[in-house]
Amino acid sequence: MNELAPRAARKLSWPVALLCIVIVAAVLIALIFLRLESWPARTASQGTAQLEKLGRDLRAAFVDVAHLQPRITIKNRVYFEQTTETAELATVTRRTEVEHEFEHTWAGSTKRIKLHGVFAVKAGFDLHKDFLVNVRDDQIQVQLPAAQILGVEQLQTEVLAYENGFWNPISAADLETELNTLQQLARQKSLDHGLTAEAERTIKSQLEQRIQTKQPVDVQFISPIPVGKSGG
Repeated sequence: MNELAPRAARKLSWPVALLCIVIVAAVLIALIFLRLESWPARTASQGTAQLEKLGRDLRAAFVDVAHLQPRITIKNRVYFEQTTETAELATVTRRTEVEHEFEHTWAGSTKRIKLHGVFAVKAGFDLHKDFLVNVRDDQIQVQLPAAQILGVEQLQTEVLAYENGFWNPISAADLETELNTLQQLARQKSLDHGLTAEAERTIKSQLEQRIQTKQPVDVQFISPIPVGKSGG
């Protein structure tokens, strides 16, 4: 009788052990399945969190460099709207010298003005225009308005010639027109010599130095569409 009891216990323990093994294996398989099933969602959540942090870093970079918060989208979802406390951002200023001569003859009487001007020409960005940043997994796209001449400040004006005609004198309007012409010449000379392009290179360099990220940064400058033209 005593020998039969251990044998019965042994016969009973094997099915129980096997059942326990099956249950443990089933639980492990279920856990593994649940982990695998939730892995894409967890990975996407972690990726989105990293992109959101990057968006905040980009916002801080623009505040430091351009004194504005751009419109930032992450995977086409808007996270920050554009705000600014200033109207303009001047990134370069260049000293520019120009000359202009005006001559007019009436009834054989000639008047002549020749002026030399020195101006400080500022180039930069209108901060009321769109500054857009789109953060993607593989790239950061930055769209800025094209740089423009923000101001032309007269530093010095020298009169090289001021000759009245006998009955054709120089008027105040003549002098005002010539001063305005000097200013326009300084503006155009600065454009011709690439001042706005220098302003774009400057802010692009500052942003690239300030933005520390693994993704490549694609900075584009968008020119306004001329009036009367469209993409249609």
